[in-house]
Amino acid sequence: MRVTRERVADEYEWVRGRADVVVPLLNDVRADLGDLFDTTVDEVSADDYRREVDAVFADGDRAVNVAAMVAVLRELDVEGDYPGFVVDELLGRQLAGTLAGNQPLRLLAEATFHYADVTVHADDARETAGADDLDAALAAGFQTRLPGWDWTETESPFAVDQ
Repeated sequence: MRVTRERVADEYEWVRGRADVVVPLLNDVRADLGDLFDTTVDEVSADDYRREVDAVFADGDRAVNVAAMVAVLRELDVEGDYPGFVVDELLGRQLAGTLAGNQPLRLLAEATFHYADVTVHADDARETAGADDLDAALAAGFQTRLPGWDWTETESPFAVDQ
């Protein structure tokens, strides 16, 4: 696989165009986690998602890595799937973390990926083994980096004044 500026732009368009699949999954994950943690989490619109995709791909260093992982997951298939499940899980987790950014958001996105992954499955037998992991990674990464969680809306009480 060769990653060029054109390939990054193509993957950007593909991810941006995936809003109809990713946004409902992202909002389902937010609602489920909100229930689990007894909090209300704001829903994300397709426009919110697209703006955040724009922000991710505006950072060239992040964009090339995201594009490469997206491209691999889009094409990744392992005969019999199970023997190769580790690689699609690893790539999905890394993609979610890369989308989310620095710690602690990175770790939260990686953990959320595993939750999202068990809720999404490729519907079509023609889809690759990596397809459901890709959707789960996009949902986990973007839901983590987008606002809507109360704890991310305020300053941390643990900052040390100097």
